[in-house]
Amino acid sequence: MAQFKELIFSGMQPTGNLHLGNYLGAMIRWIELQKTKDCIYCVVDLHAITVAQEPALLKKAIREVTAAYIAAGLDPKKSIIFNQSQVSGHAELAWVVNCVARLGWLNRMTQFKEKAGKDRENASVGLYAYPDLMAADILLYRATHVPVGEDQKQHLELTRDVAQKFNNDFAASIAENGFGDAFFPLPEPLIQGPATRVMSLRDGSKKMSKSDPSDYSRINLTDDADTIAQKVRKAKTDPEPLPSEVEGLKTRPEAENLVAIYAALTDATAENVLRDHGGSQFSGFKTALVDVAVAKLAPIADEMRRLMADPAHIDAVLADGSARARVLAQPTIDAVKDIVGFVRS
Repeated sequence: MAQFKELIFSGMQPTGNLHLGNYLGAMIRWIELQKTKDCIYCVVDLHAITVAQEPALLKKAIREVTAAYIAAGLDPKKSIIFNQSQVSGHAELAWVVNCVARLGWLNRMTQFKEKAGKDRENASVGLYAYPDLMAADILLYRATHVPVGEDQKQHLELTRDVAQKFNNDFAASIAENGFGDAFFPLPEPLIQGPATRVMSLRDGSKKMSKSDPSDYSRINLTDDADTIAQKVRKAKTDPEPLPSEVEGLKTRPEAENLVAIYAALTDATAENVLRDHGGSQFSGFKTALVDVAVAKLAPIADEMRRLMADPAHIDAVLADGSARARVLAQPTIDAVKDIVGFVRS
C-alpha cells in the first residue's frame, strides 16, 4: 500500500462573522494540531461565491476570517494560511473531480438540499458541485486528515469515494507514472474541538449559526466585552436551577448548551461544571459564564481589530501562505495531468 506523509487540511468560508461555535468547534483543535502536525488552513473564498456576494464585502470578509485565524492563535509561520482563490490548483483539480464523481453521489448531499431550499432550480451549479470542490481542496495537498464537524462528514465521505475511484480508474497509469498502487490517500476525519455542536443562545435545539437573523443567537469573535456579557445574560434558559448530574440536562437544551460552553471555555467536563455549579440559579451561573467568556474571547476581538486596521499585513500573510501552498499543490496538478493523459509542456 502507498504511504502518504501526514498532513492536515481544513478551512472556513468568509461569509458572515465567525462566532463562538467556530472557535470551540474547530479553531481550538486547529491550534493544538499545528503544534505537532503539518497543517494547511484555508479561507475558502471560492466556496463563498456559490451564493451571491457583494465584492467589496467579500474582500473584507476574507481579511476578517484571516484575522480571526491569527487572533485565535494560528501561527502563519507554523501553519500555511491562505485564501483558496490564490492557488489555481483548487479550480483545476475540481474539474477533474467533477469528471470522476458521479451524479448520484451529489444527489445524496443533504447540505445542498438544505441550502437550496424549495427553489433548487434557481440555485447555482457551484452550490450543487460544492462537495466536488471541497474534495479537490483536500486532495490537492494529498491531505491525510481533515478536522470536520457533523455537517461536513458526508462531504468527507464523498472525498474518500472520489479518491478511491480515481485510484481505481487510473490504476495502471498511476503505476506507470511511479506512484505505486494509489495516488490519492483516503483522508480520515479528525474529531473537532471541545464543543463540536455549540447551539444558539436563543434556541437550544438549533446550531449556532452566522446566518441566524438574530445577533443575540451567537457570540461573534468580533464582539467586545460588553456585548459578550449582554448576550450571555439574555441567553434563553428555563426556570429550574442547574442540576447536579449531567443526566438532568438531557431534556433541557438551553441549560445543556450553556454548561457545554462553560466547560469548553474552561477546558473542563460538564460533570466538573455541575459539581461546582449544580443547584445554582441561572442568574449566578450566567455571571460566572460571562467572566470566563470575556476572559477568553475579548482578547481575540481586540487582536482582530488591531489586525484589521492593517490590511496590508493580512494580505502579506495570505500572499506568503499562497506561495507556500502553490509549492505543495503544483506537483499534484502536474501528476494528475500525467496520470489522466494530458500533454503538458
